[in-house]
This record gives sequence, structure tokens and C-alpha cells, in this order.
Amino acid sequence: MPRAHGLSYRAGHEVELLQGSTEFFPALIAGMDAARHSIWLETYIFDFTGSAQDVAQALARAALRGVSVRVVVDGVGTDTIPTLWRQRWQAAGVQWRVFSPLGPGGLLIPNRWRRLHRKLCVLDGERLFCGGINVLDDWYDPHHGVLRQPRFDLAVSLSGPVVAEAMDTMSRLWWRLEAAQAIRSRRLPRALEDWRQALPAPASGTLRNGPQGLRAALVLRDNLRHRARIEKAYLRAIGAAREEVLIANAYFLPGRKLRRALVMAAQRGVRVQLLLQGRYESFMQHHAARPVYGPLLAAGVEIHEYEPSFLHAKVAVVDGCWSTVGSSNLDPLSLLLAREANVVIDDREFAAGLRSALHAAMRQAGRPVQPELLARRSWHLRVLDRVAFGLMRLALWLTGYRY
Repeated sequence: MPRAHGLSYRAGHEVELLQGSTEFFPALIAGMDAARHSIWLETYIFDFTGSAQDVAQALARAALRGVSVRVVVDGVGTDTIPTLWRQRWQAAGVQWRVFSPLGPGGLLIPNRWRRLHRKLCVLDGERLFCGGINVLDDWYDPHHGVLRQPRFDLAVSLSGPVVAEAMDTMSRLWWRLEAAQAIRSRRLPRALEDWRQALPAPASGTLRNGPQGLRAALVLRDNLRHRARIEKAYLRAIGAAREEVLIANAYFLPGRKLRRALVMAAQRGVRVQLLLQGRYESFMQHHAARPVYGPLLAAGVEIHEYEPSFLHAKVAVVDGCWSTVGSSNLDPLSLLLAREANVVIDDREFAAGLRSALHAAMRQAGRPVQPELLARRSWHLRVLDRVAFGLMRLALWLTGYRY
């Protein structure tokens, strides 16, 4: 099996880049309406406002015609499912589970910071949707209401050998959640059977590459065997870069290794461009990232902040060939604590399309960060930056990680 940048690629994929819910939802809904036997969906946020309701309706339609529909949402990202939709889904036969509900104490308990942040959907075991887009209308935010400009986000629709890998990891998570529920209900025989379902299936031979199509790999991050896979994929690609590193990321607070890789790439003549969140969303998101800007700018890294609306994309292009689209931000929560999923694609044509979309966003909506202006920020803002950065490090220490 071909390997590059430490990943095992499989050939035989067809991939389509989707920008925002205006492209993502119609493609997803069309796939759901055509599904014959199964729909598996995982998302951090499942909202029921605006066009997101169309996805909820598509799931209900599929279940009513006999398709097995299983949905997993995160217990923080999706606080509650509205009563009306709970009733509709239950009547239609949609099955859903909540990953790690908060319970008493909420997020004050560090162990509960491990979240389900993947955005995956597999239809009939044949098509995979993967990216950063939640089931959330681009023009709406649960905390900020109606937006003046749409959120900037990206996903891919993909067919080929990696779809089976996605379906396998989603089904195993589902059966683990089923087993946990059976244990809470003291149904131990049922729990044992569910745990058996959650075990990896015995290998039935090597998954074959498709006869034609581009090369791709599914990169998953969990809290067991694959804690650093996504970060390592970035590190290897950046370390091998010779011409260009282009990254768009919503929550950017890279650790030492990733910061060092970006600095070293810039110092050896690689053009490194970052498109980051420019709009204030939260104290930690806004202030904790600012202390890492200075060393990057000093090394020659170009930083652009996206300002018209919220930037939510988690994508990258390296040397016009290596690309990744997924759910993983470059911050400690995503890289060290959350369940994440990225697709890595080795194809110049796809990379060119993604690169074009990012350059257009930078050109039309990005504000370059000037080192001299960053240095002249008021003293109280710099204090807030250091406080946020320190709180992030303290939070990681409490989880037992060293970042």
C-alpha cells in the first residue's frame, strides 16, 4: 500500500469539495433521499434552525421508508433535541444517542472535556461526507443569533475505499454507546453483546484500491491508540514542504512542535500563509492565540484574519498536492482531547480547487496581521492574552497532558 508523509493512502476515490451549508446540505440531503439501507451520522452540533431542519426532515423520511438511521450528537455541542423533533424522529424510527452528556458538575470535571467533534456521514456504506460543517445553518449561530454574513466552512463528499473505514469507526462507537446504556440499565447480557459488536471486525484480507481515482486516507484521532495521528499528519506534511503551506483553521493554538514546524518551514524559504479567526467568538479563542502570533510573524509566516463572519474551516494545502479537510482545529482540545476525523488527499487537481477557495477568502475577506500593530496592542489586551494562554496551559495540566 503506498505511503507518503507517514500515511497509508488508498487509490480509487472520487472527491467533491463542498463550501458551506449552501453546498453541503443539498448534497447530503440528496444522498439521504437516495439511501437504500443505512445512514450513519455523527456531528458535534445538530441544530434545528433554518436550513438545518431540512437535514432533520431527510433523516425522518429515510427512516419512514425503512432505512436504518443512526445519529450520534455531542452532549456539549447539542445540548438538547427539541421536543417536537424528538417526537418526529421517534415516530419515524430515527435512532439517536448523545455522546458524553454532561450531568452534574458539567465541564468543571476535566474528564468531560473529551468530546465528539467529528462531522461524518456514511450513506449505504458507499459515500462519506467529512469536514468541519455541523448540521447548522451558515447564517445562524446558537450563541450569536442571525449572522450578517455566512460562516466560512468546508467539507468533502467522497466515495472509495476509505468509506469502509469511516463506517467501521462509526459503528464501533455506536455499539459502545449502546453497551454503556445497557450497563446503566443493568442489562448485563445485552451490554456484553453490544461490546462484542463494538470490537474491530477480523481482517478479511487487505482492502483493495479502486481501479481509478485519486489517493486518499482517513485520519482519525481518539484517546486510546491514535492520540496524535492528525497532528503528526500535519507535522510530516509541513516538514516535507518545499514551496507553500496554506492553512485555514478556526481555533489556532498550536503546541511547540507545530509552531516549530511552521517557523522552520518559513525559515527555509517556504511561503507559509495562515487564514485564522478574526471575529471575536469567545475569550479563550480570541486571546489565547495572540501570544503565538509574534514568533510566527517574526519568522516570516503570513497571518490573515477572516473578519466578515465566523471562520469554521479546518483545512490545509501543502505544495499544491497534499490536502486535508476535516473537523480538527489546531488547538489543544482538538489535537489532544476530542474525537476528530480528517480526510487527507494526495491529488493536484483537488488541491488546486481548495487552494483557490482559500486564496479567494484571503483576498476578499482576510485582514493581514501586521507585526508592528500587534506589538502596539494596549497593555490590558496583552495581559488578557497572557491570562488566556496561561489558563489554557493550566487546563491541559489538569487533564494530565503536557502540551
